[in-house]
Amino acid sequence: MRQARFDKQGSFIRWTEAAGDGPPRIYLHGLGAASAAYHAHIAAGPELAGSRSLFVDLPGHGLSDRPADFGYTLEDHAAALAAALDEAGAQGGEIVGHSMGGAVAIVLAYRRPDLVARLFVTEANLDPRPPLTAGSSGISSYSEEEFVMGGGFARVLDRVGPIWSATMRLADPLALHRSATGLVRGTRPTMRRMLMDLSMDRTFVQGALSGELPGQDELTASGVRVVTVPGAGHNVMFDNPAAFARVLAGGQP
Repeated sequence: MRQARFDKQGSFIRWTEAAGDGPPRIYLHGLGAASAAYHAHIAAGPELAGSRSLFVDLPGHGLSDRPADFGYTLEDHAAALAAALDEAGAQGGEIVGHSMGGAVAIVLAYRRPDLVARLFVTEANLDPRPPLTAGSSGISSYSEEEFVMGGGFARVLDRVGPIWSATMRLADPLALHRSATGLVRGTRPTMRRMLMDLSMDRTFVQGALSGELPGQDELTASGVRVVTVPGAGHNVMFDNPAAFARVLAGGQP
């Protein structure tokens, strides 16, 4: 495990690193998740084994610190991630981001393109104000006080099921709520606009069970490779790991 300071108070963002050859591959988790739990089995597969791999936990999640005075916006998460990659000497790598982690990866690539040679986002949030679900929109529908102190966190844990709750219960409730609120608010320009305006190699992965990707044609026209993985929903790396690994390695599902 390694760490880097990311705020004026000296809080640490942490990651688990596996040594290997070639450009680094950096894995980012979604809201209320942890990177190694969602991606270690993919990195160890035959298509990707042997590469330098960093499994980064964003602030407030997993192994990383959870300062109470941190904003936890997408921009804040991206800045903390940049501190980790600078400390690790992991410039010019591939960022593999799932859901919220994909949105953070897009912001990082837009603000620090020197750190990103290839962008691989899975079921990432691209637009503000998503439909109401148990995820970011559901969490942000609570006030911060109600979610943290009024039982909202416990109610969400009961709703999301055993897989997601296993990592969500490790996240700081305040950080979780602020991260969800930042996702719902989005960025300016939007994550979609940033992704379309970037020039590095970009892939967007969608699970077939999630339905049609909104705005797919304009993403493709801007140079984004859009891949749909059969038999998979939001958690593509769990639902069809073999196909996910093939796509990450540059092949077809």
